[in-house]
Amino acid sequence: MDIFQAILLAVIQGLSEFLPISSSAHLILPAELFGWPDQGLAFDVAVHVGSLAAVIVYFRSDIKNLAIDWLKSLPPNRSSTPSSLLAWSIIVGTIPAGLAGLLFMDFIEMHLRSILVIAMTTILFALLLGLADRYYRGTKTLDQMTLRLALLVGLAQVLALIPGTSRSGITMTAALALGFDRTAAARFSFLLAIPIIALSGVLASLKLLQQDAVIWSEILIGAALSGVTAYLCIHSFLRFVERVGMMPFVIYRLLLGSVLIFMLWV
Repeated sequence: MDIFQAILLAVIQGLSEFLPISSSAHLILPAELFGWPDQGLAFDVAVHVGSLAAVIVYFRSDIKNLAIDWLKSLPPNRSSTPSSLLAWSIIVGTIPAGLAGLLFMDFIEMHLRSILVIAMTTILFALLLGLADRYYRGTKTLDQMTLRLALLVGLAQVLALIPGTSRSGITMTAALALGFDRTAAARFSFLLAIPIIALSGVLASLKLLQQDAVIWSEILIGAALSGVTAYLCIHSFLRFVERVGMMPFVIYRLLLGSVLIFMLWV
């Protein structure tokens, strides 16, 4: 992998990890479309570490408050606050995708990483995102998140294991369909990303220990650019989505899916 490829893939990861357009799809497509060599497991770990660092830094104040209130909710204090409930909601929402990833990731890697699957899921989940944003979006805020609602969002997050679905896209779709406003849906999606990205990074790192050669220049470029891009993306998206909504991302996904289907036919 050359430096240009490393830069482009790192920027793609940083942008697409938190936009509702599927980072896994956009990392698979360059290799499929342009015949690029696979970027390798080490690079995948690096760009995900960068994305994880970005969301932790951006929400550092929220994370601090969530952690403190969560600890206070444990025995013997058992103090309950909106922040402690949100912290428990993030934990509950992470469990389904965490278990599904352990059980089905190898099957998905072997059988579902194809342009056809990406095209179909890109279009299908674009339509669901558009419907949820247009007809079901409500006014609930994060203070109204419950464990039941978090579990439903977490079950939806399982679908993000399929390339092209978009983890952020499907969790925002579920939150919107459950009556949350756009900002609440986006913020919960971003906070829910922290444990799932961390878990996937740990699993990938364990596999990486079995490999011999690591090109550190690519690793550092990937982590740094992915982190900076992801941070700017989160900041811009939260401002953008409240004013404009999800429709630009729905249209982009529909166009992308249509182009991919056309490419398969010609």
